[in-house]
Amino acid sequence: MNKQESNLIPALRLGLVCLVLCSVMYPLAVTGIGQLFFSYQANGSLTEDENDNVIGSELIGQTFTDPALFQGRVSSIENDAAGSGTPNYAPSNPELISRTRDAIEAQQLANPDGGRVPQDLVTNSGSGLDPHISVEAAEFQVPRIAEVRGIPEEELYNLIERHRTSQLEEMLEAPAVNVLKMNVDLQALR
Repeated sequence: MNKQESNLIPALRLGLVCLVLCSVMYPLAVTGIGQLFFSYQANGSLTEDENDNVIGSELIGQTFTDPALFQGRVSSIENDAAGSGTPNYAPSNPELISRTRDAIEAQQLANPDGGRVPQDLVTNSGSGLDPHISVEAAEFQVPRIAEVRGIPEEELYNLIERHRTSQLEEMLEAPAVNVLKMNVDLQALR
């Protein structure tokens, strides 16, 4: 047996050990720790209704069209979690200008008492899946929802305040609310 052949067997053993450790043991350990300590997050942060039916994930935006509910950001991929992304149009792109103008008109029509339309209600997020809107965007929709539901605006402002991101998160980014979580609590107000 020459020197090259004698080095081959330990190299193959090391490769096999690394393969088992990296592709079997490590994934099993990480999955086990995730399920043991972070089960809710590891399973997709799924939100259920009162009948234990899954109605969505708090991590993925949904399209709400009911005027009695808060509506989230526009999504060029229709909030399809099979893939994320959005067209990277230049600000001068006619398609972007047209889509944004249409979204502004739709928001003004749906929310005539809202005032100036917040930017995040007419623009995509980077992934097209963002489940959050700014507090300003939520407050913009309050008059419409209060009128449709027949509830005082003050209740809706309190609901928004309860769902604001934490102070730590707000130090890093603008105050926001999760649309799905707010709508679940809004349904419970009936």
